[in-house]
Amino acid sequence: MTTPNIRFSRVDSAKFFRTLNKRVNLYFKENNIKRTGNWKLHLKAIVMFSMFLTPYFLMLTLDISQWWMLLLTIIMGVGMAGVGMNVMHDGNHDSYSSKKWINKLMGSSLYILAGNVYNWQVQHNVLHHTYTNIHGHDEDMDAGRVIRFTKHAKWRRFHKFQHYYSIFLYGLLTFNWALTTDFKQTKNYLARKLSYGKLPSPLKQWSTIVVTKIIYISIWIVIPMIFMSIAWWKILIGFFVMHYVAGLILSVVFQLAHMVEEAQMPIPDKTGTMKNTWAIHQLFTTVNFSTKNRLVNWFTGGLNHQVEHHIFPHISHVHYTKISKIVKQTALEFNLPYNEYKSTRKAIIAHFKHLKEMGMKPATIQS
Repeated sequence: MTTPNIRFSRVDSAKFFRTLNKRVNLYFKENNIKRTGNWKLHLKAIVMFSMFLTPYFLMLTLDISQWWMLLLTIIMGVGMAGVGMNVMHDGNHDSYSSKKWINKLMGSSLYILAGNVYNWQVQHNVLHHTYTNIHGHDEDMDAGRVIRFTKHAKWRRFHKFQHYYSIFLYGLLTFNWALTTDFKQTKNYLARKLSYGKLPSPLKQWSTIVVTKIIYISIWIVIPMIFMSIAWWKILIGFFVMHYVAGLILSVVFQLAHMVEEAQMPIPDKTGTMKNTWAIHQLFTTVNFSTKNRLVNWFTGGLNHQVEHHIFPHISHVHYTKISKIVKQTALEFNLPYNEYKSTRKAIIAHFKHLKEMGMKPATIQS
């Protein structure tokens, strides 16, 4: 696999990660539990898929008012985000189950969310998890010209308003997956020979893209137009509402972990070497939020425990609350940061404060 020319420091004289890894392994051994998902995750998967798909079948089979249909599309959007954060995410990290085929099946739920497994695994597992918050390498920091997340990105005059307009753009995340992102990423990643595992042949990947997009549009647009007795444009509005709700939830949850005041955005030195080792780099660039809130823990699939997730991406999120105590204690022992916001509200405020700062003209920031 060809990757960006970035190297992480190998100097960790205090042996932070070795100590942490040993303690986490001991936790699973002493409690005789697997690092993958358990009945709690399986039950949650049923709930999330039900929330996502049940409204769809209700609208196809029942004669209900259009206002109820609008409400159901909103519920579908919430369920769509829930499947993405809880099921698809663990599946594509090989942490949903100890069985490979189950992980592959659950990871493939991405196709009914409008995405593509190959693209997602490269962007998320390879680029984001390896080069977290490194400008030019972590694509989660790249919003094109529209939003400036880091001082290393070029400033444009309209960025001074980004803390106002960004929230309206966040809802377009999954909608863009369905329309353009997958095609652009496939072209880019195949040309760079990037992969998470075996590199697929161009023919296989492009065929997968085309076939899954046709099936996707057939399920969510063509079939409703055939079986639902409402105008075609109302179906398109419902499709957009579902995606907008899901995209807004996913985008906000993602941004609170990395695009906030507490998260550093370091760049390599002239030789391409980062200051810290990979594990310590994750501590400086990642932030937890609202980890004591049971509803947030349950619904976000542990994405509010980003510190734990970034250091141990192959451990299912159902274990993060327990191992977070070990991670926090070990980080503090080694005099390393453990960044967290006590509530979602504080994390949201920190995110938009960061956007406002990054929207200021650079000369103003430096003064």
